[in-house]
This record gives sequence, structure tokens and C-alpha cells, in this order.
Amino acid sequence: MPTIAIDARMINHSGIGTYMKNLINALLGDYHLILLGDPSQIKKYIKSGEIEIINFQSPIYSVSEQFIYPFKIPGCDIFLSTHYNIPLFPIKAKKRIVIIYDANHLAFYNQLSMVQKFYTKLMMNRAVRLSDSIITISEFSKSEILKYLSVDPVKIKVVHFGIDPEMINLELKKVIPLSLIIPEKFLLFVGNVKPHKNLINLLRAFEILLRSGKDYKLIIVGKKEGFITGDKEVFDFVEGNKLLNEHIIFTGHVENCELYNYYRKASVFVFPSLYEGFGIPPLEAMICECPVIASDLTAIPEICGDAVLYIKAMDPADIADKIIILVDDISLRNELVKKGNLQVAKFPLTKFSHNLKEVIKEVINKG
Repeated sequence: MPTIAIDARMINHSGIGTYMKNLINALLGDYHLILLGDPSQIKKYIKSGEIEIINFQSPIYSVSEQFIYPFKIPGCDIFLSTHYNIPLFPIKAKKRIVIIYDANHLAFYNQLSMVQKFYTKLMMNRAVRLSDSIITISEFSKSEILKYLSVDPVKIKVVHFGIDPEMINLELKKVIPLSLIIPEKFLLFVGNVKPHKNLINLLRAFEILLRSGKDYKLIIVGKKEGFITGDKEVFDFVEGNKLLNEHIIFTGHVENCELYNYYRKASVFVFPSLYEGFGIPPLEAMICECPVIASDLTAIPEICGDAVLYIKAMDPADIADKIIILVDDISLRNELVKKGNLQVAKFPLTKFSHNLKEVIKEVINKG
């Protein structure tokens, strides 16, 4: 049985962590897995006793991780880097695979500090050069990697994320007290509060709706502290705006079962992102039968197909108009819910697992 060591330090993160948990579960039983990370975090998500855990808690992107990697990574057939912060020094793995989810840091290169620019260029170029295979999560991300980095296209393998409707439906059946009183009509935003998530234009659209007399609430899943520090433009826009503050609700951190219940009860889920390598939240919303509004940029049309109502992401008036349409048009809402069920079916866990193992098999068999 081949041995695969996996850097699992980001297992508690939102997007990357979700992909990682599915990846580990997909490989269980077929490989001897060794996970590097915080044992207490890993054991929250991975229950199997078949996994060996090596305690490795150096900060992501740190100098210390580079010096400690060679001592922590054991002899193995494959070392799987779950982000582009790969080991730069020699390690005891026979082969390497890296997952590069998108080229966001290169696409928004001008927004980085000088140190961040140096690190991003260095690490992403080394990641594609030193790895035997590169996994990415959409055709869009593959095209972006090829756009910004010098790499043989054959080396890049697209492995779409696999989503599990059964797991989400089981979570929805749990009887839980929600952390807040749900308003009758509310819009839902889920995601890290970073500039490319484009929350600023959703807030501008929301203000248009409120000033036109619409009695909606906007629920933002995430901590208000993260909201304030994550995007200064958003904070400056909201600070002192009494109208917005009266109609925005921050949930703080929520467990999955509560998140899925927000999807289920929301009038509309809004995903105005400017840049996505994949985009898990719209598929989660579809499973929860929540109609979705999304931008038509980057990987989003590839993943969402015709199951969402698309918006012009930089046009608050268009976002506001589309929200009104989708809240009020029952026929359109029902149509998108039906299309959502069909769209989600295109990303089964079985397909994800098969494609992932094919990449691993190819790397192991490569001379």
C-alpha cells in the first residue's frame, strides 16, 4: 500500500479545509496516510484510526516551516502539499504533488506588499517546478496557472471538488437552536471578508434596496471582527451608516449544521465574488434549496452553470434589481432550485475520488 504524507495544517480553514477533508476521506483505505498538523484539529474531522498524525504546527508561509519540513516529512511515496507553500529543501518523499487552487495572489499581484510579492512569485514558481504533478480545481484555475506561471500544461490536472448532498441533508435534520432570530426575508452572504469577495458592492446594492423601502435583512456569516479588519473599504462604507447597521446581522462563527439552516431559510444567497477558483458556497446553497445570485466571473459559470441568476458584479444597481426579481418571482425561484439539484449532481464525491486517485496512480507509476 503506497504511503502518502499530507500537509494538513489548513484543515480548519474554510475553502481549502473543506477540499482537504474530502481529499483525505477519499484516500482512506487505499493508501497509508500520514497527516502533518495539529492532532487536536485533525481528530475533529478525521475519525479513522488508520491515519498516522505527525505534530507539525509551524505557521503557514513562515520561515520556520521551511527549516522544519525536512525533519517532519517522513519517508513516503508521495508528499502532498495542500497549498503552494511547498518544502523548498530536499525531503524524503519519492514524489511530490501540489494543489494550487487558483492564481488569486498573482491576479491581484499589485495589491500585495513587497514582501508578499516576493514570497508569492518565489513559492508559486518553485511549486510548479519542483512538483511531479499539479492538481487544481477548475479549468479556469488551470488557465490562470498557465497564464501567470511557466509550466507544461500536461503537468496540471483538474480535479473538481466533490460535494456530498447526503451529508448536508443529515446536518439539516439536526434540531439545533439558531444563534439568532431569523427575519422573514433575508439575504445571505457567506465567505471570507476579503476585497475579491466583493462584499462592498453587495452592501451598496443592499443600501439601494433599503432606501427604496425594502424591508430586508442581510446576514453575514462570519465574525464582525474579521469583517472590520479584512476589507478597509467595507468598514469605511459601513461605519456610521445607521441604516445599514440596523439591517445587517453578523452570526459570528457557526457550525455547519447552523450554516446549512441559514441557507435553507434565506430568501436569496448572494455570491458577488470577483475571483474564484471553484466556489463551494453556491453548491451548498443549491443543496439547501436556496436560490442563488452570483457574479458571472472567473470559475463561477463553470461551476454554477444555468442554476443561478447572474449579476454584473461591479454594478450595485444590477445586483439590487436581481435581488428584487429573485425574492419576488416564485416561479423563477422554483426553476433555479430544480436546476440547482441537477447542477450539484455534476460534482459527486465518487467522481472526485476517482480523478484524485488517477492523478496519484500516474505520479507513482511515472519513472
